[in-house]
Amino acid sequence: MTKTIKIEGMMCGHCEAAVKKSLEALDGVTSAKADKDSGTAVVELSSDVSDALLTKAVEDEDFKVLGIE
Repeated sequence: MTKTIKIEGMMCGHCEAAVKKSLEALDGVTSAKADKDSGTAVVELSSDVSDALLTKAVEDEDFKVLGIE
């Protein structure tokens, strides 16, 4: 399962790394790829992870989640 998170505020490679690390720390997330240019993070899931948990992981890094598909 894959989810795409629309994120506001990523400006550099450090931002992408912070989002990737935060998301990959969650149980059920096998991998995450953040892209500042598109303003998204694509998350590969091995089990269902709630949108609320994904949002919290990103917002704990001081970025704003605009939506999850």
